[in-house]
Amino acid sequence: MLHARQHGAGDSVNRFSILLQGAQQHERIENVVSFVGEDASGSFGLLGGHDHFITTLVFGLARLHFSNDNWEYLALPGAVLSFDDNLLTLSTRRYLRGNDYTQISQALRDELVEEEQTLIEFKHSLEQMEQAMLLRLWRIGRSREAGL
Repeated sequence: MLHARQHGAGDSVNRFSILLQGAQQHERIENVVSFVGEDASGSFGLLGGHDHFITTLVFGLARLHFSNDNWEYLALPGAVLSFDDNLLTLSTRRYLRGNDYTQISQALRDELVEEEQTLIEFKHSLEQMEQAMLLRLWRIGRSREAGL
């Protein structure tokens, strides 16, 4: 255990808490030593005591390192991140949390495929509505021309 303390995982480390807020779930996570995430500018890490910080995370995996030297992963479809006074707040539609990288990354891939399929269906639906509206406007214009 002494070895882990020498590398910053012990009691002298400035720990922080995470408040995870999803649409259907929320939880508070304690004793976090570091957070690694990604925003539009790339990967970054946060340690306890960091200055006030706000960003938006991209779709992907984030990592949490705890004072007991354990790691966990968060699968996020994007999130708003705010760090202030040793509290990291993550607000997102939903999230998955676990310590099995393979399981969490597979769940993230599945979610990405599902969201891409939903987006394709949504775009197709919009195109159909646009075509129906243009056809209706064309018919209205033709009926006005016929009435003149």
